[in-house]
Amino acid sequence: MIKESVFKSFDDKAALETQLAKRIAGQLQDAIDSRGKASLVVSGGSTPLQLFKLLSKQAIEWKDVCITLADERWVDAEADDSNEKLVRAHLLQNFASSAKFTGLKNMFASPEEGCAMAVEQLGHFPKPFDVVVLGMGNDGHTCSWFPCSKEIDEALTTSSLCVAVNPGAAPHPRISLSKSAILASRQIYLHIVGEQKLTVYRQALENEDATSMPIRAVLAQHKTPVDVYWSA
Repeated sequence: MIKESVFKSFDDKAALETQLAKRIAGQLQDAIDSRGKASLVVSGGSTPLQLFKLLSKQAIEWKDVCITLADERWVDAEADDSNEKLVRAHLLQNFASSAKFTGLKNMFASPEEGCAMAVEQLGHFPKPFDVVVLGMGNDGHTCSWFPCSKEIDEALTTSSLCVAVNPGAAPHPRISLSKSAILASRQIYLHIVGEQKLTVYRQALENEDATSMPIRAVLAQHKTPVDVYWSA
């Protein structure tokens, strides 16, 4: 049994998104005030879109914020399935348009070939990451740590920043930050919505087998604070 993280429950998505946007913005500004720069790692999918819009309107010193992705599909940055496209459209707007964004996809034909360049391009990022925002799939995956992929053990054990992933049950080859990269952060938020995700989260707390439900690799550790934000 995994000891439950800080769990914040909200009656509706709007209340969650408003509070989480303010909390993230405050931590980023605190990092800038303390260290001159801040770093933010975000996830794709539909869940964080409104959060991104609210975050983009927070009046902090975005020019000193570096943003990247927890994972990315190995598709063109203009493709509909691209997390980079989603972040550019919803987060890098308003005040946040001055943030420095670094994507994970590059010109190489595969994530295996492109991993080294992705790591190099993240070399300038302020580390530890100040804030990481994760989602979770109904299979318990987070980032692109898929229980169905042959690379799951590598994703959870490598000391490298990035790993190539070929999920059997999801489209497109992918590149993902590794477990060691995600845990090298000051704060992790798990942002989940709906009763089904709550059921999956409760299931994840039942034991520590991260290969079957990779979100457990985040929830079971005690190195980095994890706050779970959930709304119906």
